[in-house]
Amino acid sequence: MSFRARHLLGIEHLAPDEIRTILDLADRYVEFSRRTVKKSDALAGMTQINMFFENSTRTQASFELAGKRLGADVMNMSVAQSSVKKGETLIDTALTLNAMHPDLLVVRHHASGAVNLLAEKVNCAVLNAGDGRHEHPTQALLDALTIRRAKGRIQGLTVAICGDIQHSRVARSNLLLLGKMDNRVRLIGPPTLMPSGVAEFGCEVFDDMKAGLAGVDVVMMLRLQKERMDGGFIPSEREYFHRFGLDADKLAHAKEDAIVMHPGPMNRGVEIDGTIADDIQRSVIQEQVEMGVAVRMACIDLLAQNLRAERGRAAVEADV
Repeated sequence: MSFRARHLLGIEHLAPDEIRTILDLADRYVEFSRRTVKKSDALAGMTQINMFFENSTRTQASFELAGKRLGADVMNMSVAQSSVKKGETLIDTALTLNAMHPDLLVVRHHASGAVNLLAEKVNCAVLNAGDGRHEHPTQALLDALTIRRAKGRIQGLTVAICGDIQHSRVARSNLLLLGKMDNRVRLIGPPTLMPSGVAEFGCEVFDDMKAGLAGVDVVMMLRLQKERMDGGFIPSEREYFHRFGLDADKLAHAKEDAIVMHPGPMNRGVEIDGTIADDIQRSVIQEQVEMGVAVRMACIDLLAQNLRAERGRAAVEADV
């Protein structure tokens, strides 16, 4: 097993072999989750706390289901009703959590770097469920698993990531992962939604969908993140769909067997035409949801194994 990390804070520090280890284990958990009885004791006796400072129904549900299927005791902390809303600092929250002796902490936060800060202050394994505009590692991993199962490989492909690149931690994590696995990545979107210095990521940049989608294997659409926008990034949703929304006419420029992805939730008629989203021949959007549970099971399992090994070594050293 080539996965030795104590935390999973981003794709940036993962080696290609570690990515493959996660995907291979997740593949097994896909089949496990399709069984009639979906219960393991891999995490028996361990406690997982899901702490979401940002709302995300599907991500939180996916992590909760993953922990429970592995046999962990799972607690969802309602931040809206917690001391954080009463002025408690993130450090104080970390100290409070530490006193509860959790084994795994899954954190989603609106500030980039907040999850890394928590990881420095707690004695358990920390898993990043999305922090600001920084990263969303498990989304990139589930996207990679979806692509690998659909295409038979996760290298040597041409992948187009389209839409609101600037505000998307999903785009950043996917850029990092796809680059590590030797894929060709194209970014497509309006200049107002492209981050500065994007060319440094080693990808091609387009502001025309038809040109950018020419001959691609994978079309990855992104949600238009209006909640993170503080100005006029687009003229109107109607104009945005006309130029950058995925429809049959634009998709025709991709390869005939190109797959269509979206991390959800979708804004139909804004980022993607409903008929494309529901096309079972091209769309793998529902498969992404299924892969999400399996990938999160794999990540939690691997972190738990490493945590147990670390504690075992510490116990031996203490006896010596």
